[in-house]
Amino acid sequence: MPPRRHVGRHFVGEWPELHGKRACWEQKRVQNRPVTVKAPARRRLHPAWIVAGVAFLALVGAAGFRSAPSALLVPLEDEFGWSRSELSVPVGINILLFGLTAPFAAALMERFGLRRVTSTALVLIAAGAALSIFVTQAWMLNLTWGLLIGLGTGSMALVFAAMVADRWFLRRKGLVTGVLTAGSATGQLIFLPIVASLAENQSWRYASLLIAGIALAVVPLVATLLRDSPADLGVTPFGSPDDAVVAPPPRSPGNPAKRALDVLRRAAKVRTFWALVVGFGICGATTNGLIGTHFIPSLHDHGVPETTAAGLLAVVGIFDVVGTIASGWLTDRVNPGSCSPSTTRDVAFRCCSSPCSSVRRSSRRS
Repeated sequence: MPPRRHVGRHFVGEWPELHGKRACWEQKRVQNRPVTVKAPARRRLHPAWIVAGVAFLALVGAAGFRSAPSALLVPLEDEFGWSRSELSVPVGINILLFGLTAPFAAALMERFGLRRVTSTALVLIAAGAALSIFVTQAWMLNLTWGLLIGLGTGSMALVFAAMVADRWFLRRKGLVTGVLTAGSATGQLIFLPIVASLAENQSWRYASLLIAGIALAVVPLVATLLRDSPADLGVTPFGSPDDAVVAPPPRSPGNPAKRALDVLRRAAKVRTFWALVVGFGICGATTNGLIGTHFIPSLHDHGVPETTAAGLLAVVGIFDVVGTIASGWLTDRVNPGSCSPSTTRDVAFRCCSSPCSSVRRSSRRS
């Protein structure tokens, strides 16, 4: 007789069929037991998007003056009797420094970090705008509008947006660059009608102080939320693979000015660099130099109120925002080098033809 093994109140040796029934019952009980499934953890917002948002606000704040000269030329002419040629000199210095400062600003950002350079640039813009209210001679605007604001806006030109996108993003880098670049056009769209209204109805000094206040208001955000690289927060750039290692960006220990000149010397040997120089130079001379500066005074001479002219000029900002973001989105999907020659020719043609067409329309109305 086989040995008997006690299971519950029965002996398996006496009733072997009970062992199979008990196992089946235990299996059904486990299957009917409610199972608790943990909800998937909510994905936290990557710090790169916060840095990009702060950078966008900084570019919007710096763009306050980019749209101001066109709205302030007529009030300055009426108050001081200065000619338009005299007032165009500080604007020209500003545009020149806006372009020439960018390579050296990039070297400074590599040496001292994004946050320090950006905060200093915003303070320069605020100082230049605030000190402009004390001018009594036209040459003083060369120091405020030309030197201070030119250095400040030049330090926050396209190079700032490019460095933020390059350090913080591996995916959607083109889209982020386009959105950040559109910050200047957004600032023009927002502030130009306000500055023109203040200059026409109150005083050009109030408009200048408004520009200074906007630039200073962004400084605390930059100082607290803008970070030089993802390594400062112990994360990897957005879009990095899971096995990526957190690594700080290399800092240039040498002289920033020497490094900027070395990079320019190497870039001068590349044909694409000169194609971009020509394209940006034509657009800068026409869009910023002619239309951006003299559009409102020209329409004022033809009897159009300044606020109306400012609203028309702000419309350019709408299409600028759309086109810049769309081009950034496109570069994530299409190799930008494959379309750069045709794009440069198209941009140059449109920038050259736009002032001519507006002059023809104005002459017809007059």
